[in-house]
Amino acid sequence: MNLALRQVLTRQSFRLCDRYAHKNVAKQIPLTSQCSVIQYRKYSDNPTESRRLPQLMEFPPVVWPSFIKFVKNWMFSNFIIRPYFDQEFSLGEFIEASKHAVQVVSDALQQSDFKALEGLVEKDAIAALKTAVSKLSVSQRQLLAIDKEDIFYAFPYQVGVMFDDSDKRWVEITMCYHVLRGLKHMKESGDLPPVSLG
Repeated sequence: MNLALRQVLTRQSFRLCDRYAHKNVAKQIPLTSQCSVIQYRKYSDNPTESRRLPQLMEFPPVVWPSFIKFVKNWMFSNFIIRPYFDQEFSLGEFIEASKHAVQVVSDALQQSDFKALEGLVEKDAIAALKTAVSKLSVSQRQLLAIDKEDIFYAFPYQVGVMFDDSDKRWVEITMCYHVLRGLKHMKESGDLPPVSLG
């Protein structure tokens, strides 16, 4: 028996065509639906949610740098980090090196290799990432890996100096990255998107 939905007559009734292979005669059966117009039912085994990544850690989503933070970050890097921490520090070099770190960490997350993250990522962050990655589907885990050549825009969101109880100081730089999957291949083949990506 081959069933096909013929035509929507009203919001609540449908005509269902029932064809028998040996007689090829159509019967029309009126059906009424108890569902409101807003309700719907998914018939797909591969929903779009499996192609999206949930947030792995609790950070606010940042799209563009703030001008005020840009000035503050420039002042921190030139007037605090260089004179007191590292005289050869360059924010531009840090950004480029951080792209490689993103690639290494994202590859380890894709493979659920949390031992490879020891020494690279704080223990508290590794524990939170284990929980978040364990909830991902296989297709979502495949989306975790980032090629550093696919990063088209990166900027330091916040630069700060941190202190602990033992008066130890260190610099903390929060980076933001925008990734376009396949950008490396687009550059190699000459098929760049029409938008200037920086």
